[in-house]
Amino acid sequence: MREILGRRRRLGRRGGSARLDAALTCATEWQWPVVPGVGLRGAGDRDRRCACPDPECAVPGAHPFDPGLLAATTEARMVRWWWMNRPAAPVLLATGGRAPCALSLPAVAGARALAGLDRAGLRSGPVVATPTRWALLVAPYTLERLGELLYAQDWVPSSLRFHGEGGYVVLPPSEIGTGQVRWERAPERATGPRREHAAAAPWLPDVGVVLDALVEASTSAPDGGSRLAH
Repeated sequence: MREILGRRRRLGRRGGSARLDAALTCATEWQWPVVPGVGLRGAGDRDRRCACPDPECAVPGAHPFDPGLLAATTEARMVRWWWMNRPAAPVLLATGGRAPCALSLPAVAGARALAGLDRAGLRSGPVVATPTRWALLVAPYTLERLGELLYAQDWVPSSLRFHGEGGYVVLPPSEIGTGQVRWERAPERATGPRREHAAAAPWLPDVGVVLDALVEASTSAPDGGSRLAH
């Protein structure tokens, strides 16, 4: 029994260290503002629930609480302090501004959409996968730009969610109520003339290119339905 408990403690420490390392990479190398998520409580898988006060929380573990989203930072000292005190906390990326934004879909639809991008010869950026949803990270966009893009579309799948200014995305190697968060497509460093402005920042595609590809993939279903519905 002691050996089992000791093994669990060691795994917990390694998991906490991995989250701290991931948060520091995002904040200091990529200049992506991060904040710890509320996390989970409870011992067994069936007993695990959101650590926030809401017993009916719709996104257990996968949202900010204390501190709130506005506290997101790229400052290394603050990031270390947060995850040294809460090593199991999920890593949340505050989207918008100069940080990446994202488009997310249900997991099955996300896999189809990514395959559609590949078939079209379009390069995808980082893709975050949870057991229920996938998020495709894109270059920062404004609400005005997003509005123009959506207005230009005849139809947009209702399963799409947009994570821009004031939003967030859970990053690997976090664990949330639905399970483990992982990279389906790992971040790749940017290359070319802009690299000196963000030395190690991952490359991100334009939101317009990704949105067009997702809508095309959805409306091209053989039965006239949507490939991105679920």
